[in-house]
Amino acid sequence: MQNLKLHGARVGDCSKEREKLRHSLRFKITFVLVVCMAMMIFLCWILNKSFLGDYYRQTKVSMLGSSYAEVKSLIVEEQIDLRSGFTEEQTDRLNEICSGNNIDVYIINGFLVASLNSSKTAKDRMTYSRITYVYGGDPGYGISNVELLYSDGEYDVYSQYDKRQDANYIDLYGVIENGMEIFIRTNYESIQESAAIANRFLAYVGAVVAVIGSVVVFFVSRNFTKPVLELAEISKKMSELDFDVKYKGKTKDEIALLGNSMNELSERLERTISELKSVNNELELDIQDKIQIDEMRKDFLSNVTHELKTPIALIQGYAEGLEDNISDDAESRQFYCEVIIDEAQKMNKMVKKLLTLNQLEFGQNQIELARFDVAALIRSILQSVDILVKQKQVRVIFEEDAPVYVWADEYLIEEVITNYVSNALNHVSGSNIIEVKLIRRGDVVRVAVYNTGECIPAGELEKVWVKFYKVDKARTREYGGSGIGLSIVKAIMASHNRECGVANHENGVEFWCELDAHAV
Repeated sequence: MQNLKLHGARVGDCSKEREKLRHSLRFKITFVLVVCMAMMIFLCWILNKSFLGDYYRQTKVSMLGSSYAEVKSLIVEEQIDLRSGFTEEQTDRLNEICSGNNIDVYIINGFLVASLNSSKTAKDRMTYSRITYVYGGDPGYGISNVELLYSDGEYDVYSQYDKRQDANYIDLYGVIENGMEIFIRTNYESIQESAAIANRFLAYVGAVVAVIGSVVVFFVSRNFTKPVLELAEISKKMSELDFDVKYKGKTKDEIALLGNSMNELSERLERTISELKSVNNELELDIQDKIQIDEMRKDFLSNVTHELKTPIALIQGYAEGLEDNISDDAESRQFYCEVIIDEAQKMNKMVKKLLTLNQLEFGQNQIELARFDVAALIRSILQSVDILVKQKQVRVIFEEDAPVYVWADEYLIEEVITNYVSNALNHVSGSNIIEVKLIRRGDVVRVAVYNTGECIPAGELEKVWVKFYKVDKARTREYGGSGIGLSIVKAIMASHNRECGVANHENGVEFWCELDAHAV
């Protein structure tokens, strides 16, 4: 059964191959050329069969006329008289005319007849009588089928059949001025036989040529179809967006012109598709940016609403308490007012931070690069938070005494370091140590702020830079954090084209940023 299936598959494949070959350009070229060749051979055979005999006959008639003119000229110019015979020179000339044209010549003067290739003179009544019969003599000599072929008043040309010799002849009979008669005969049978043989030979040769020509054309046509198949393969590759394949033909014909045009088309398509891909990528990026902006807008509105809801509720509640005189003593009213003021300040601070972040993210805040001592800036920041440091009993370590100059926007970098230090103060625990370090790395200075305490969960390290994101929301509420500070840090460093980051250590967390030590 399996063998039958395989056999059936092979038969199917062969059938497909034959069908493919039958519709191929190579097969069509071979078929058309073979048909044209066969038609030409057949036409030649028809023409030969139909007109070759007549053409031979007309040629013979013309040849007889030319021979008559030569013999006549010889007789007249030499003033030949059959009674005195021919000279040797005249005989050679006459024989040359006869042998050159394959004719018999009879010169008749009365009963004297001079025949082909003979210088003798003799009475030959039979020949004479046969000649006179041709032109109206006694039919007893067996001459029949007489047909006048040509006549010009000087001589006549006839075709006739001689039963005695069982042969067809073409005869010319003419009379010249001195009364002599010229009779010229050629065998017409050889003409007909030659035409028949030629036709048969042409038929055989045509059949052989048709067969050999078919084979030759089939293989030669491959030279024409091969570049076409190559172009088809190239077009298939182009349809699959593969533009590396090129036509490499070196001819200068129409196929090479088509191949060069396809190469140009391939290059243009490649450039166009590349441009379209670039435009498409830009469009996708724009769409992603739009989606991201929409998401950010939604998140922003949600987070702002969430962050403002609590202080607004507190302000509203304490304000209504003051309005309703819930507490009559001055100290309680003072407490209510302080809560309202504190919550309003938090709201004001958060709004300012949001405005700052918005300016940074949309490039509205122009940075002013300047060379300054970042070590001096850190000492100034640490001095400003000294009261909070003492209140929390935190040990701050900063051992850099020498100036360390960097190129950046001093005001914005102060915002970054202040955020790092404030964040460290809010989350320091355990040994209560905050360490600020300046680490030089070639043309870059890394500012690192480390605090002891709980590490940030590994899955949330990258989320700390997202607006309003809080690792510990309860603790953030304790110190009034809004979750915007680190987002501002990220935006400031992005505006400087520099990196920032966070890393967990064994007993704490380190935030860092990098600054240029040399001018660009």
